Amino acid sequence: MNAARGCAAVVLAALVSVDAEAVPGREEQAVRASQAVIGRPVGDWALVDQTGRALRMADLRDRPLVVSFIYTGCFQVCPATTQSLKKAVAETRAALGASKFRVVSIGFNQPFDTPEALAAFARKQGIDDPDWLFAAPRTQDVPALLARFGFSAEPTTGGFDHLVQTSIVDTGGTVYRQVYGDAFELPLFVGPLKELLGGTASRALTLDNVWTKVKLYCTVYDPASGKYKFDYSLFVELFAGFTFLGAVVWFVVRELHRKRSGTRLT
Repeated sequence: MNAARGCAAVVLAALVSVDAEAVPGREEQAVRASQAVIGRPVGDWALVDQTGRALRMADLRDRPLVVSFIYTGCFQVCPATTQSLKKAVAETRAALGASKFRVVSIGFNQPFDTPEALAAFARKQGIDDPDWLFAAPRTQDVPALLARFGFSAEPTTGGFDHLVQTSIVDTGGTVYRQVYGDAFELPLFVGPLKELLGGTASRALTLDNVWTKVKLYCTVYDPASGKYKFDYSLFVELFAGFTFLGAVVWFVVRELHRKRSGTRLT
């Protein structure tokens, strides 16, 4: 109970447009629901993107997936959080690679979040990115889909009260991490993506995967600039370590070979 309250307090600003007296209980409940889905599959849902193209959630599992929830009739919070996410995505791609993950903003206010409305929202936010989709589920699927992501939204006379939440989903379709608010620190967003990409690179020993692991290891956050950078000193240390290890292996193999040769001669 105390842990849940502590977590709720950390994201106090994440619930928007709520009655002040109702915040503590409602927020605690929203955060609990959000945290409870970590490690659980989000399911395979039918979606329609901003161009009218039909797709399924499973179609987006070739890379880690960042999921945000919006409604196109929102004129303050959703645009602000989308702009914040846009900045975080740009910084993350600069650090980790341009096509390492996908983003999808899901319009949950059905039947109003149509492809046309989603396309207009994307244009207003200045987002024209093949790896960032704006999509909507079928009206009948909305409650179950939101529950799978642990996303709480309650209709009000002025729109919706909802948790400002960004979900990071792994390639297996499982919720890996939840990031809250529209002013989160960049490591909270980049860290989980680095972990997922590092895990993917470890599955097969290829030159590309080895380089990916090295790049991820040497890409570190610089608090002074608020950006990620490639730390060449770590690369040099890593290279020196591999060189030393290789020399040790070579020496051991050489000595074993010499001993075996000597044994055969005697």
